[in-house]
Amino acid sequence: MKIARLILEDGTEFCGRSFGYDADTIGEVVFSTAMTGYPESLTDPSYAGQILVMTYPLVGNYGVPETSIGNNGLPMFMESERIHVKALVVADYSERFSHWNAKESLAAWLKREKIPAITGIDTRRLTMVIREHGVMMGRIVLGGLENLEELEKPGHPNYSSVNWVEKVSCKDVLVYQPTPNIQLPTPKRVVLVDCGVKANIVRCLTRRGIEVVRVPWDYDFNEIQFDGLFLANGPGDPERCEKTIEHIRKFLNNERVRPCMGICLGNQLLARAAGAKTYKLKYGHRSHNQPVRKVGTNQCFITSQNHGFAVDDKTLPADWEPLFVNMNDGSNEGVRHKTKPWFSVQFHPEACSGPTDTEWMFDEFAKLLESWRRN
Repeated sequence: MKIARLILEDGTEFCGRSFGYDADTIGEVVFSTAMTGYPESLTDPSYAGQILVMTYPLVGNYGVPETSIGNNGLPMFMESERIHVKALVVADYSERFSHWNAKESLAAWLKREKIPAITGIDTRRLTMVIREHGVMMGRIVLGGLENLEELEKPGHPNYSSVNWVEKVSCKDVLVYQPTPNIQLPTPKRVVLVDCGVKANIVRCLTRRGIEVVRVPWDYDFNEIQFDGLFLANGPGDPERCEKTIEHIRKFLNNERVRPCMGICLGNQLLARAAGAKTYKLKYGHRSHNQPVRKVGTNQCFITSQNHGFAVDDKTLPADWEPLFVNMNDGSNEGVRHKTKPWFSVQFHPEACSGPTDTEWMFDEFAKLLESWRRN
C-alpha cells in the first residue's frame, strides 16, 4: 500500500496507507458513527462532494454485495448506481471479507469506481478535531514521506458554494410502477423530486402500491397530473436549490391541496418554501443512532441520519410547526402544516441500512393519499 495523507484546511495532517484508487482528491471531511452499512453510505448521493470518515474501527470485513440493477430499474443492494463520496477514510481496513451476499472486496470496488481510500488513520482523533473545529475541507494526497514538506494546504471552493444537487439528480423523468399485487384501493401517482434520492425511498413507496414519477431537481412538476408530492434527500446547501423551492412554493399555493412528504433535504426545502430559514450545523448528523422525539409527546425514535444543514424552528410561519426534535442538540427533525396534509422529516424513515423505527411514516403518507379530500 502506498503512503497517503489526509490534510485538513486548518493544517492538521493524518498519515495512512492507500487501499482504494491511487489518486489525489479534495472534499468536505465529515464523519459517520454508523457501525454497519458502508455499501449503502458510499452510494448515498447525499455524500456527494464529501470525504467520509467511518468512526467504527473495522471496515470491509463483510465485503460488497452485487452492484447490478434489478428489474424495477433500481440497484439491487445499493442506494444508487455508483459511489458518490470523494474518498473514504477508515482506521482498519479488513483485506479478508466473509458474507453470504458478498461479491467482491471493498478495495476492489473502490478501485473499480476510482475512489481513493485511506486506512491506518486514527479516526478517533480525526473525529475529535472535526467535532471541535466543525466540518472543514480536506485533501487526500498520495506519495512518500519525502514529499510532505512540499504540499500546500488546501485552497479550494467551500463545499456550500457548489450545487451538489444538480450533479446527482436524474436528468430525465423516470417512472416506477407499484410492486405487483400491491395496490391502494384507488391507484395513486406521486411525483418524487430527485435531489439525490436513495433507492430505498422509491422501494418503500412502490411497496405501498404507489406509482412513482421521479423528476429532476429543477423540473416544474406542477405542469403534470399527480396525487401527491414527495421531496427526496440530497447533498449540499438547500439555498442552492432555489428553482426547486420555487416549484414547491407554487405547489403549496395551489388551490388544489394534495399531500406532501419530505425527507432530509426535502425537509429543508419544504420549510424554505413555506418561508422558514435553514443553517449549517457544526458537524452534522451522520449515524444510525440519532434519538428524536415527536413534539408534544414523550414518544422517541432511534433514527438514521445524514445531513449537514437544519431548519431554524424559530423562523417557521404561524401555520407551520415542528414535528420532531433531536434529543442530542435540540435541532429540528421535521415540520408539518397545522391544517393541511404536508409534513417532512429530517431523518431517514427508509433507513437502509439502519433502524426501521419510523418506516411507518410511509404508511401515513399512503393513508393521506387515499383519504384526503381535496378542497
